[in-house]
Amino acid sequence: MSNSYDVIIIGSGPGGYVAAIRSAQLGLKTAVVEREHLGGICLNWGCIPTKALLRSAEVYHQMQNAKAYGLKADGVGFDIDAVIKRSRQVSRRLNGGVGGLLKKNKVDVIWGEAKLVSNTQVEVSAPAAKPVEPQNPLPKGILGEGKYQAKNIIIATGARPRALPGIEPDQDRIWTYFDAMKPESMPKSLVVMGSGAIGIEFASFYNSMGADVTVIEMMENIMPVEDEEISKLARKQLEKHGLKFHNSAKVSKVEKTDTGIIAHVEMKNGDIEKIEAEKLISAIGVQGNIENLGLEELGVKTERGCIVIDEYGKTNVAGLFAIGDVAGPPMLAHKAEHEGVICVEKIAGLDTHPMDNNQIPGCTYCNPQVASVGLNEKAAIAAGYEIKVGRFSFVGNGKAIALGETEGLIKTVFDAKTGQLLGAHMVGAEVTELIQGFVIAMGLETTEEELIHTVFPHPTISETMHESVLDAYGRVIHM
Repeated sequence: MSNSYDVIIIGSGPGGYVAAIRSAQLGLKTAVVEREHLGGICLNWGCIPTKALLRSAEVYHQMQNAKAYGLKADGVGFDIDAVIKRSRQVSRRLNGGVGGLLKKNKVDVIWGEAKLVSNTQVEVSAPAAKPVEPQNPLPKGILGEGKYQAKNIIIATGARPRALPGIEPDQDRIWTYFDAMKPESMPKSLVVMGSGAIGIEFASFYNSMGADVTVIEMMENIMPVEDEEISKLARKQLEKHGLKFHNSAKVSKVEKTDTGIIAHVEMKNGDIEKIEAEKLISAIGVQGNIENLGLEELGVKTERGCIVIDEYGKTNVAGLFAIGDVAGPPMLAHKAEHEGVICVEKIAGLDTHPMDNNQIPGCTYCNPQVASVGLNEKAAIAAGYEIKVGRFSFVGNGKAIALGETEGLIKTVFDAKTGQLLGAHMVGAEVTELIQGFVIAMGLETTEEELIHTVFPHPTISETMHESVLDAYGRVIHM
């Protein structure tokens, strides 16, 4: 039957479209159902367009500081409409690319809203809402409403911004990251509620573009999932750039005024501080899109707003799988992609390795950048390890000095007994590009001895990674 498949994937985000391509590569007849835009949130309203915005902010910041490099740049300014236009063009280009990849791999695209009729059947209806902006022209012969059969169904519906009762986004003065990505004008001031990756990236962008930004974080440190030492150093640098922070604090109420908002911020001691701003960005996390899929009727187990799965993406219902944000943290695009590959290979009967969340890197693209993988210092001690910790500052690195990027730190954590690399944590220029070196090392079970004997190219910032390992074992050279 033409509407019968080996695998149907609901959602075409990073997890969904990668799983679809891998499924087709393995010879499985595959279809993906999408209701809004190919590439999902990450490509259209998350990872990619935010990096385009941050790149504009980075170039603007460098132009303002041209004198430090012996250069002149007079009358530096920006056109916010052009900045946003570039960001949206980047997303549209990649959006079309995903469509091309699916077509190349002979994956059918079914356009519409999916609901599970059973563990082997999906009913697709017309989308409930139109895309936030026009979708690229759809491929000819695209499929639509109807019922489709599948031996295996993968749910990859992603997540959406979480909202606090009483502080719900209104697309006007209280923004989600969707709204923050396309402002009609540049606000002079704003409050960012939450200092995870999303909150800090937008805080960094708007601060670099000249806005007065205050970040409110409930936890003791900003970017609370990061190593405490790295978090504190990042905060110090962000404060140098003009960002303001209130930790161990929460927004208890938001008043709307004629000119913006007043955030009532409850401090650690119980005092209430009122902060006025034009806008407030709610960046308190995301929640899985599990509603209206028919999960309850089929008895699919969920927990804390996400679908419960095993290490291969299996749910408690035979033939149903889940990957990516809808299957729980860490809610990262690269985790979703790898999870999709593992899931499909398991379906195809391959002997595949299960997901190891401890080896999933995290990156925050603020200025300075932050990146990490594995256990931080406190977590390693709590897990019972006797540890050796190495540190190396960018101030001792020739390439960093030449670039004018001396504010950075590489921190490595080793098992003192075995030399196993337990974790690596970084802050500074381009560390989101460096972290993969330690991710590979952990995946290959590399020891400190092998890292010490690895030759790093000179002059590169990557030499700080080598020196950090040397420092853990009392052999640091340039510090």
